[in-house]
Amino acid sequence: MTSLCVGFPPPGREKAWGEDPEDLEILAEWCEDAEMAVPLHPFPAPGGLLPWATSNQGDYFLWSTSEAGPDEWTVTVASRNGGWWHYTGGAVQFLADLISGSLELWELPPIRPSAEAFGAN
Repeated sequence: MTSLCVGFPPPGREKAWGEDPEDLEILAEWCEDAEMAVPLHPFPAPGGLLPWATSNQGDYFLWSTSEAGPDEWTVTVASRNGGWWHYTGGAVQFLADLISGSLELWELPPIRPSAEAFGAN
């Protein structure tokens, strides 16, 4: 079963969270290896990708940032097998569609929805 670990920064720590070197280094390698007509780059590059979730299978779920601000950011999925795809909505709508089963899981394994809380501080 695929598990999705969704994380958001604590208030006041957004900048440090968005600059996590480990996730951004992995993402930079994936972007270099991707064969795309339009090259992708990690945040903080203009229009850069910012991780907000990962799966236990090695998939990344990213915001495609824009100068218009976070309300306009859409979702990009980088699957562990090298596939990339874009979802035209935001992260909350993506999760709602994923849980409802209405999202086509292009290059992702089937997901059985469940919710668990992990050590909230």
